[in-house]
Amino acid sequence: MGGAHIEYAMTVKYFANYRDITKKKEENAAAAPDVWALLAALGERYGPAMKAKLFSADGTDINGETIILVNGRNIHHINGKHTPLSETDEISIFPVVAGG
Repeated sequence: MGGAHIEYAMTVKYFANYRDITKKKEENAAAAPDVWALLAALGERYGPAMKAKLFSADGTDINGETIILVNGRNIHHINGKHTPLSETDEISIFPVVAGG
């Protein structure tokens, strides 16, 4: 009973300065096991400017000025940088908005 094998890719949406770095509003990314692995791959793809925005100065955590949603839910309310991902997830990356 063989069925067609369907390839899925996660959708990653970029906002504000992340869009400036990637030059994209969104893209499909290869499946990653968790948020941390996805961010590491994006950091490698887009280089030092992206790494500086995504990661803390010591590289051990996500930058406190970055908000990441998985399917509309903030990862801080799920499992943080260890939030598991599946191939059909939509990940949104944007900066904390400051105003006054």
